[in-house]
Formats: sequence, structure tokens, C-alpha cells
Amino acid sequence: MTEIDEYKEPSIHSESLFKDKGSKHFGYVFPVHNEKDIELALLSLKKSHYSARHICYAWSLGIDQVVTKSTDDGEPHNSAGPPILGQIQSFELHNVLIAVVRYFGGTKLGVGGLINAYKTASKEAILENKIISKYRTKTLLLTFPYAIMSEIMRFSKREGIQVLGQDFQDHCNLTITIREKYFSDYQDFLSKLHQLQTKII
Repeated sequence: MTEIDEYKEPSIHSESLFKDKGSKHFGYVFPVHNEKDIELALLSLKKSHYSARHICYAWSLGIDQVVTKSTDDGEPHNSAGPPILGQIQSFELHNVLIAVVRYFGGTKLGVGGLINAYKTASKEAILENKIISKYRTKTLLLTFPYAIMSEIMRFSKREGIQVLGQDFQDHCNLTITIREKYFSDYQDFLSKLHQLQTKII
């Protein structure tokens, strides 16, 4: 299986409101990274929408080994959870929870109407979000003498490498994050600096 190099995630919590025949569908997007995040987000919605008849949702966790789940929460089978999950997959989102809270307006929408409502509320909540692209990365600790510090810093600046931390005492310690896609290229350069020690952390 080919590993994904670049992937998309929501960066913020966003909301939407879709109305149809008096029913209100509040859409919510949450960035999540584990099932505890999902549990807390759903608990918050249940508290703030305690009188709602349905809180349907879908989520996707992971990058390569993606785990997904959806629920209709009492709506007709496959009329709510799957349409929400379909929007997650359509926008190619990872590490996301989308929930749609429905307040019944007195007129039944039918299965087709429900599918459209849950799909639209989800889509509009996604469009309100700031979707960001992320890259698979490795974090390295570089240890080296002052004599080659300028060379290391020039290389980091030229390649746009993100420096996470630095500690300059007896030796220079630099913690950097690099895109995995270019890891072998960076290794080729770093291996030529004989006074440099590298450690993946």
C-alpha cells in the first residue's frame, strides 16, 4: 500500500444551518485526532441541543489505515449518517467529525429529503471551515559542533525546514521536522557532514 504524503484536515470548528419545510439542520465540523475527541465533541452537542430529536454524525480517523463510522440516530436507515460520511469522503477529509442536529418542523421530508438535508448541512459546514493540507513528516534531532552550524542553518533555510527547537551549549542541538517525501534527499546531504549526529524522535 502506497503511503499518503499529503492529506487534508479541518483546522477549526465550523457550523452551518440548513432549513427545509420547517425542519432545521445544524451542521458542525470538528477537527479530531482520537475517539476521546469525538466523544467530547458529541457530549458538548448533546448538552447544547438537549431537546433535539436527532444528532446524526460521521467521522474519519487516520491517514493510511483510515477508520470511519456513521450513525443515523433514529432516522430511517442510511438517510443521515451515510450522506454525512459521503461529504467527508467527497472532500477527502481526514481526522474529522461532522455532526448534524435536526429539529423537526412538523412536515416529513421523506427519505430523499432527509438525505439531501443531511448532505447539504454537512457540505455547508465544511465550506465554512478552513481546510488545510498537511504532510507526513519526520522529526529529527541534529547534534553538531559550532564549526558546521552555519552550514546546517543555511541548509535548513534553503530547504524551508521547520525548526521546532534549538539548544546551543557544548554542542548545538537542533530539532527539526521534515517532509517524509524528501527524507532520503536530506539524509544524503546530512550524511556528508561527518561531525553531525542525527536521531529520529
